[in-house]
Amino acid sequence: MVHRLFDIVALRSKQAPDEVMLSAKEHGTWRTYSCRDVWQTSVSLAAGLLKLGINNQVLEPLAQEKIAIISPNRPEWIMTDIGAQLTGGVLTPIYPTISPDEITYVLSEAEVKIIFVANADIYNRFKDAFDALPSLQHVYSFDDIPGVKNWKDLMLPNATTDDALLARITPETLATIIYTSGTTGNPKGVMLTHKNIVSNVQDSMPAFTFATKGSKALSFLPLNHIFERMVTYIYLQAGVSIYYAENMDTIGLNLKEVKPLVFTTVPRLLEKVYERIMTTGMELTGIKKVLFFWALSLGKRYDNANKGSLWYQLQLAIANTLVFSKWREALGGNTKAIVVGSAATQERLVRIFSAAKIVIMEGYGLTETSPVVSVNRFESEDRRIGTIGPLINNVEVKLAEDGEILTRGNNVTIGYFKHPELMEGVFEKDGWFHTGDIGTWVEGRFLKITDRKKEIFKTSGGKYVAPQVIENKVKESPFVEQMMVVGDGKKFVSALVVPSFVQLRKYLRENYPNLIVPENNNDLIKMKEVLAHMQKQIDKFNPLFSHPEQVKKIALLANEWTIDSGELTPSLKIKRKIILQKFAKEIDGIYAD
Repeated sequence: MVHRLFDIVALRSKQAPDEVMLSAKEHGTWRTYSCRDVWQTSVSLAAGLLKLGINNQVLEPLAQEKIAIISPNRPEWIMTDIGAQLTGGVLTPIYPTISPDEITYVLSEAEVKIIFVANADIYNRFKDAFDALPSLQHVYSFDDIPGVKNWKDLMLPNATTDDALLARITPETLATIIYTSGTTGNPKGVMLTHKNIVSNVQDSMPAFTFATKGSKALSFLPLNHIFERMVTYIYLQAGVSIYYAENMDTIGLNLKEVKPLVFTTVPRLLEKVYERIMTTGMELTGIKKVLFFWALSLGKRYDNANKGSLWYQLQLAIANTLVFSKWREALGGNTKAIVVGSAATQERLVRIFSAAKIVIMEGYGLTETSPVVSVNRFESEDRRIGTIGPLINNVEVKLAEDGEILTRGNNVTIGYFKHPELMEGVFEKDGWFHTGDIGTWVEGRFLKITDRKKEIFKTSGGKYVAPQVIENKVKESPFVEQMMVVGDGKKFVSALVVPSFVQLRKYLRENYPNLIVPENNNDLIKMKEVLAHMQKQIDKFNPLFSHPEQVKKIALLANEWTIDSGELTPSLKIKRKIILQKFAKEIDGIYAD
């Protein structure tokens, strides 16, 4: 029986010791790790950690040893996770993109004594922070770094599990603390027990009926995010081999090499895939270009709940043979489903990819819910475009009077590390957790998010505006890369817009052949032709919204929002308060008239 996360790996190592569990590129070649390899390495690491002096006498959340890891996805990440669990320790993952100030705060609050880093780049970036922390006693690296202890030196060969210790590790034992960056203030540590995550794995498994033993998954979303980490354990239990992409720039190549059955992503990355496909389509000529956009128009009309006429279905079958088959080949030729979470996905993308026989399984959850609350299933009858699907097993949801989604279940966090005061107003005595999201029911069983409770604002005219709905729709324009709607307390709604500069320059060269198109983005966004064209893009969508919701003016920005520049969270959500502060001058300029 599976009660703790490491039980999943232990069981797989017994049932199928020689099957591939994990794989990654090493020196240009895919290296595989069997179920036996992963388990034995984890056990050897745990034995080394215990010998190092991990305190396993008190298995209470505040007293459990905290072991940190800063690394992109790789097999060593999961082995460290399991190894830490086997000691009764708590893995505290840290995003490699975190600031030195934030890492100092996290490591200090968690009183981390041992940290694992992936490589020299990460070590050098945070070395000064490490040196300044009195609690930190040991730093180990996965790669060889001169002067830094290697994680292999910590392992005890031929070690066995400490069965007496494992018997004391219960489902209620804390398994991990995940620090969420949020939009302002210090990160807060979400405490998740084995029960939290294991229940979410077991209750989400029925959504992965298509994931057969021996199939492959490509992993590139950060394992620091509970979404990818929980899904990892679904893969492991289902017997799916996990292959780690080399980096974000090689995903396309790695998809073709691995030929995965499934992978997870966030909407922003799915948008990037679609943009690359569209760029390729725009470069086609003649009948190929005509067929491409004909297939695209069919895809935009796709609805799995309403198959359409026989004529439509025949056309779609032809489009799948002539056009969409090439899309599937670009994803490796074997991808049945893409699981999407973290933020709202454009309906247009869900329709087009699903029409191309690449099922988009959009779901919903939070770090505090381990994370899945609901998900659209692979099977058509349990999937509705525009929703986040039916609830998973054993998870409850109710809507408050104001529409806020409240949820309850074994997957809900036990609280915030060292900050019980943060639970006030978020947790009710009877177990209901306030998600902060506003939702509604579709057909009585499909959950739909309409906006974030804290992000809804009111204009000076007293009208409420839900920005996400507007942003998600307008971003369907190929010329809109990123967008944030503003207007809290203002007389009308406006927006900050980052254009798609590739599409914009292509448009200018095709429509203004005598115009000199500047290479500098700052110069480009000042051109009257650009301003007029971008406003035209906004005006196309304005009729879809009520008069108070329509975007009256925009300010164009020259640089894309990124994690490194501070406007996006590690899970690629926009930090609204940070953007409001950073671009206050541009916003003031909109309302200056």
